[in-house]
Amino acid sequence: MRDVAARAEVSAMTVSRVLKDDPRVTEATRERVLSAVDALGYRRNETARRLRVGGSGMIGLVVTNLANPFYSRLALGVQEVAYEHGLRVLLGNTGEQVDRERGLVEDLASRQVDGMIVVPSGASHRHLAPAVLRGMPIVFASRPPTGMDADCVLVDDFGGAEAATGRLIEDGHERIGFLGNPPALYTGAERFRGYWVAHEAAGLEPDERHIRRGLADVATAERAAVALLREPGAPTALFCTNNRLTQGAIRAVRTLGVPVALAGFDDFDLADVLGLPLTIASYDADEIGRRAGQMLIDRINVGPGTPLPARRSVVPTEVIRYGTNRP
Repeated sequence: MRDVAARAEVSAMTVSRVLKDDPRVTEATRERVLSAVDALGYRRNETARRLRVGGSGMIGLVVTNLANPFYSRLALGVQEVAYEHGLRVLLGNTGEQVDRERGLVEDLASRQVDGMIVVPSGASHRHLAPAVLRGMPIVFASRPPTGMDADCVLVDDFGGAEAATGRLIEDGHERIGFLGNPPALYTGAERFRGYWVAHEAAGLEPDERHIRRGLADVATAERAAVALLREPGAPTALFCTNNRLTQGAIRAVRTLGVPVALAGFDDFDLADVLGLPLTIASYDADEIGRRAGQMLIDRINVGPGTPLPARRSVVPTEVIRYGTNRP
């Protein structure tokens, strides 16, 4: 900044005012300073400036699988809110590995981010506790905290699964298979619970032989669905707990050429043009990010030491039908 000031023949304070768009600076002086900035290739050290005035101007976002479109939409929602408040987002991907999550959280904390939004990988969240993070604000997204109080934004996992499975039952299906992500995950457990309760409400009991849990991606879901649909007395419909598992089931149905109705959680691109009867529990993934981002901003603005009760927000779901005339 001193070099810019010397070249423009002004004070360092004037350079600072120009870079802040201070209206008290004359147009001629502004042009002279900006010309010097361009000539010298000057870039203000935003991180140092933020730390000096308070805060880094950055927030962290830790997700489990960027290959899943859900997390990219969530990230866009967070970024939208962060941008409105002049903040930048540092993004990390854990691959559902707790050790990697711990490392990312420690790295973000060492960079003195103003707060973090985390989609937790495991059941233990001790490394995310306020005492460990020295009071840094944190918001959980998609999965709730365990063993601690913290803000969180969730999807109505149970209600969406119950409603989508219920539509299959209303369509006359009594043998409905289940393709689920790991039961240790909150979303996997809640969506399985919704699937089961929908059966109970209709006076039915799911056949344990038609249930496959612990599936991780499109490939594992496809293999599980093919094996399931080849068995005697195979299901006439399948419920899948996320969009990747639904896509695996679609591949299996196409491969086998069998008339199986499909229901799943998470909408996805081109679901409406596949020509298959699809029942989807849909929701606004961007809204999860927006709500989590605003919760974090609230915490940052309140400041450390100010009491603010832990909050929980639930994003609603709606059932969408594709490839069928049924409502």
